[in-house]
Amino acid sequence: MLGTLSIVATPIGNLADMTFRGVETLKSADVVVCETPNDTRRLLSHFEIRKPLLVWRQRSKDAGEIIEKLRAGESLAYVTCAGTPNISDPGGKLVEIVNQQLPEAKITQIPGPSAVIAALSVSGVPADEFCFFGFPPSKKGRRSYFADIANYPFAAVFYEGPHRVLKSLRELEAAGAGERHTVVCRELTKVYESIYRGTLVEVIEKVAGDPVRGEYTVVIGPQAKKSQIQSTKS
Repeated sequence: MLGTLSIVATPIGNLADMTFRGVETLKSADVVVCETPNDTRRLLSHFEIRKPLLVWRQRSKDAGEIIEKLRAGESLAYVTCAGTPNISDPGGKLVEIVNQQLPEAKITQIPGPSAVIAALSVSGVPADEFCFFGFPPSKKGRRSYFADIANYPFAAVFYEGPHRVLKSLRELEAAGAGERHTVVCRELTKVYESIYRGTLVEVIEKVAGDPVRGEYTVVIGPQAKKSQIQSTKS
């Protein structure tokens, strides 16, 4: 009897956002597979859970130990440092490896926090169609990355860190998105949560004027239709 691999979403900041099912899954797992042991130990300690940890990162060469434990019938819970695995986090490759090597093994999901969905939910931006662009590339490909967002007709979402957020927003403005409705969410669910709204140009000024930095989720609204532009001008 093969074991089960559970992909568990964890809080992006506020530990109270951990789901009951997520806690029970971690409690019942034989082993918790994690990306960052220190973050995972803090999470488990908060919920008074003691489990052996097995580190697996996206750059890990193989998942041999995980495969062997599943073959032995053990239940494994996989978590990243925060949020939903495989959404700009490791996890997808692990699922792929397990599915390839143990196609009969049960792989299940424990849904929960995701900064993408949290930001869209408070954005006021139509999100029946949207694209998640992940993190901007650090060097090569930035111009085409922001051009793709600027030319995308529906809502677009991307992540950015504290040290490059202004640079990225300004590059997006240079790509032609300066008048797009923009919502920038900083430190979602955390103590210093802030949400800036306006055109991209206006939001850049607001972010630049705030000395507190953090992790950012940026939502770019859909392109205005020609009829809307004409109505505004008239």
